[in-house]
Amino acid sequence: MSEKPAGGEASATTAELPGIDFSTLILSLSTTALCQMGAVADPTSGVRLPPNRVIAQQTIDTIEMLREKTRGNLNEEERKLIDSLLYELRLKFVEMPE
Repeated sequence: MSEKPAGGEASATTAELPGIDFSTLILSLSTTALCQMGAVADPTSGVRLPPNRVIAQQTIDTIEMLREKTRGNLNEEERKLIDSLLYELRLKFVEMPE
């Protein structure tokens, strides 16, 4: 007898999920911020959400907090990734309509 989550959907097994690492986490948060800014469509639904400046700023701040908390512990590739994504997200954020 298998249990199903509250939504009635069968849960994915660990074997079906891709591996997670720091870069994957940061890329996921960046995609979330872009969706919150209305810059890209939600990858799951394909729908472009209306921009939400407050929530997008919070997600960008979360990425910044992760950068600060992991300072000195990232390899060069991870450091460059988080720096470049923060730069790009901030540019998109200031271009958002008020």
